[in-house]
Amino acid sequence: MTDKNTEKKEQILDAMNFRHATKKFDSQKMISKDDFDFILECGRLSPSSVGYEPWKFLVIQSPELRAKLKEVSWGAQGQLPTASHFVIILARKNMRYDSEQVLSHLRNVKEMPDEVIKAASVRYRSFQEEDMKLFESERALFDWACKQTYIALGNMMTAAAQIGIDSCPIEGFDYSAVNKILEAEGLLESGQLGTSVMAAFGYRAEDPHRGKTRKEMKDVAQWVL
Repeated sequence: MTDKNTEKKEQILDAMNFRHATKKFDSQKMISKDDFDFILECGRLSPSSVGYEPWKFLVIQSPELRAKLKEVSWGAQGQLPTASHFVIILARKNMRYDSEQVLSHLRNVKEMPDEVIKAASVRYRSFQEEDMKLFESERALFDWACKQTYIALGNMMTAAAQIGIDSCPIEGFDYSAVNKILEAEGLLESGQLGTSVMAAFGYRAEDPHRGKTRKEMKDVAQWVL
C-alpha cells in the first residue's frame, strides 16, 4: 500500500510540475474525444459550496466564434487560434437558496424530498445572508458562484496534466464584451448565466523556457498547533 501511495504521489507531483500556462499550442495536435470527455468529467464531478454546481462548460470549437472572442480577449491571443479545445466556464447568476434554479437542483439532481429542502433552506439562507453576506448585491451572489467554478477549473487542469495534456487558465478578456458575444449566440440562457473564466487545452508548441517557480513551502504554509 505504501509503495502504491508513493507512486501515486510522485505521479501527481510530476503532473503539477509538468503543467504550465501554455501560451501557444501545437494546432496540428488534437485531444482525443475520450481524453477531453475525461477532463470534462473531472470538472463535472468537482465539489461546490453546498453542492449547488453553479457552472456550465462551453466548449468553443467554432473558428468563427473563436475569432470574435479573440478580438476582445487580450490574454488569449495565442491560445484561441491554436488550442485543441477552448472552454468558457459560465456561472449562474441567481443562486439564492430560494430561487427556482436552486430548488429545482435540490429536488431533481440531489433528489431531496420537499421536507428536507424546507429544513435545509433555513441553514442555506443563514449561510448566504448572514455568514457570506451574499444578499448585499447581485454581484456578490454572482461572484460567489464564480468562486465555485475555479474549483472545477483547477480539477480540469490537473486532470489534463496527469494525462500529458497542456492547459492555460485565462482571465485576460473584456467580460462585458464576451458576454455580449455569447448572448448574441444564445449561449447564456437569456441572461441566467455569465462568464466566469476561460481555459485553453491542447499540446504545447514548445517547452517553457524555465522550470516552475513558486514560493517556498515555509512562506505559504503555517501550522497552528
